[in-house]
Amino acid sequence: MSSKQQAHKKEILKLLYFERYLSCADLGNSLNKSLPYVTRLIEELIDENLILEKDLAPSTGGRRPIRYSLMPDTFYIISVSMDRLVSQIALFDVENNIIGEIMKIDLVLSKDESSLIELEKYIEHFLEKVSIDRKKIIGIGIGMPGFVDPKNGINYSFMELPKGNSNIANFLSEKLQIPVFIDNDSSLIALAEFRFGHAVKHENVMVVNIGWGVGLGMIVDGKMYRGNLGFSGEFSHIPLFTNNKLCSCGKRGCLETETSLLVLLEKIKEAKENERVSILNNISNENPEEVFNLVIKAVAEGDQLAIELISEIAYKIGRGLSILVHLMNPELIILSGRGSLAGHIWLAPIQQALNEYCIPKLLQKTKLEISELGFNAELIGATALVMDNFVEI
Repeated sequence: MSSKQQAHKKEILKLLYFERYLSCADLGNSLNKSLPYVTRLIEELIDENLILEKDLAPSTGGRRPIRYSLMPDTFYIISVSMDRLVSQIALFDVENNIIGEIMKIDLVLSKDESSLIELEKYIEHFLEKVSIDRKKIIGIGIGMPGFVDPKNGINYSFMELPKGNSNIANFLSEKLQIPVFIDNDSSLIALAEFRFGHAVKHENVMVVNIGWGVGLGMIVDGKMYRGNLGFSGEFSHIPLFTNNKLCSCGKRGCLETETSLLVLLEKIKEAKENERVSILNNISNENPEEVFNLVIKAVAEGDQLAIELISEIAYKIGRGLSILVHLMNPELIILSGRGSLAGHIWLAPIQQALNEYCIPKLLQKTKLEISELGFNAELIGATALVMDNFVEI
């Protein structure tokens, strides 16, 4: 079989991964190839037990065409999501179902090589635990914070490489004997929304990652936007406030100093010291992840303090977004990441800030939505990253 035919087969598998069910005509149109040629490739993929006939497409007036889908065990993907405080590893099947349990790992991000070596050990340990044949695992996608260059496999903020190495992805690939791809965490959350979430079939979208920082991924003209050096989307570091608070980037007054979930936890402590009446007064756990989960519960129960604190942060995020609306004029803004788990409580104060600070004409057709992918958005984005590179594997 020629390399071109093999590449076209991979394209078919990739298309079925992202679209789930497609007919021969659909695949032919996407590949810009003739029906007889695509039919032959489909028959070969069926013989190889990689795809199957799923069902009949809805009728359009004529004979209903057969739709195809991936075999459930065609391949698997390892997904890693990293942030400043919590990192996770999961195994996904071709339908984006998590197989087994998500492994949470205690990985401290550092500038030196120690966190990279530790990450490799954690992934190796995870691979040893899963019952899937490694040959079935086509790749490992990793989302991480910082200035990440996915093309050259470099994180300029964290995880320096051991001497003699210049590419994080290549270093891990050689150690694990599985192709590895890396990208910025907020970019992967946007990719997840672009492939599987609210951004599907939208051309111009801003995806806000509300987490321990506040990140941004952008879809412009139907494509992921990276910027000149690949570092676009540093929403956290817009110098919006005159509060003289030092940001993690070394500057003062950044958006992050008033809007991250770490700021939310600080405000809860302050409220507790000031004896504000709240369910949150009973919080004794110092684990940030567990504290935020309690905040979500408090919001669901209508706790006034929890709602007030999130609303304050949401309004300030809305102020930051108003700047971006004037620059980008998006059709859709999606609130995603860990913070989105608090739900629709974010919408009203952000919309209020947008209404106050945006020119109405720019805002009139911009929708604001909460992600339905939840906390797993980055993990899902990491699987999509692998599949975006599948043909080259």
